[in-house]
Amino acid sequence: MSLFGLFERRSNLENPAVPLTSPSLLEWMGGQPGDAGVVVTEVSALSMPAVWRSVSVIACVSASVPLHTYRDGTKTKTTSRLLRDPHPELTRYELWRLSYVHRLMWGNAYLQKVRNGAGQVVELWPIRPDRVRVGQAQPTADVPSGKVFEVTDDSGQQHALTSREILHLPALGYDGVTGVSPIRAAAAGIGMAMAAEQAGARFFGQGAMLSGILQTEQRLTADQAEALKQRWKAKMAGAANAGDVAVLDSGASFQPVTMPYRDAQFLESRRFQVTEIARMFGVPLFLLMETERSTSWGTGLEQQATGFVTFDLHPTWLVPTEQRITKELLPAAQYAEYSVEGLLRADSTARAEFYRVMREVGAFSANDIRALENRPPVEGGDTYLQPLNMAPLGAPAQNDSEGSNDDDDPGAG
Repeated sequence: MSLFGLFERRSNLENPAVPLTSPSLLEWMGGQPGDAGVVVTEVSALSMPAVWRSVSVIACVSASVPLHTYRDGTKTKTTSRLLRDPHPELTRYELWRLSYVHRLMWGNAYLQKVRNGAGQVVELWPIRPDRVRVGQAQPTADVPSGKVFEVTDDSGQQHALTSREILHLPALGYDGVTGVSPIRAAAAGIGMAMAAEQAGARFFGQGAMLSGILQTEQRLTADQAEALKQRWKAKMAGAANAGDVAVLDSGASFQPVTMPYRDAQFLESRRFQVTEIARMFGVPLFLLMETERSTSWGTGLEQQATGFVTFDLHPTWLVPTEQRITKELLPAAQYAEYSVEGLLRADSTARAEFYRVMREVGAFSANDIRALENRPPVEGGDTYLQPLNMAPLGAPAQNDSEGSNDDDDPGAG
């Protein structure tokens, strides 16, 4: 079992080991506002819908991709009890989704390796990244050079652990030790988006959005102005008065009010910040429910989804996870690999044409195709076909080799 409280975190304010002058207390109370006047932390950033959606898309899709283990140098599948059931309370999907969320928010994911009496890793317990500090250990006679992880438990005590106890999954970084938090790196842009959203909420919450103004050249008392407003509302409000004609007396006129934020390009700035956040996380805009420019790449959404898997999801998130699992959790004769074929599937017509060509050239058997379609194998489906009308380049044609020989023909000459 983990020592570091997976589901709860004791605040620094309650921790006697943390002095009152610690900068971490400022972060606990909300952090330091950025240039946009908004506090941006790994947790507060999730209140921005574009950030929530970007993190959700990458984490949920990555965790749902099948992760298989194979015999080294082959495509022969093996079994791994640890990867099949890595946690006693969380499902494997929940565990890996949480680890991807930690990497997307903090830039690093940490999982404690729980070993049995024989020294085998039998469980993985995630640790909140804000409990961990990473440094470089000095080599000793017992411990070789490597990372050292200072983990704070619920009581405020720190534990120095090594890579034998901690599986570290860093995101993109610049020092080879830890990853950079995407939230911290994009704090200015996220802060602008959060500030614009809060400003819009205050604008509508304070009732500043008026439908129009009744104007008159006469000086009105408070009671007269209220009476004029009530007569206007009684005449024009309600569905029954839709399309009716208003008659104003005493020189009064009605001036409708348009949204002032449109003149300040409020909506345009909010849309641009969504694009900036999508760019930061590498998520296509249509996955953030922004379809105005959804056909700007390729011929449509299918090409954008394929590009997302090919250029961002697979190399940025899946491959580092595969290689770290292979390096630290599997025996030397095995390796882990995500099966992304399902994410790269085209439409049924294009997929059928691809399978037909691969079957005809002998690359796929019937069972290979059925496996890609998540269907069970059939008897005799492992046979590979070879086209009869193909031969190695430069080989004599079949008709020449089987043709008649004039010297052997009794009627010749």
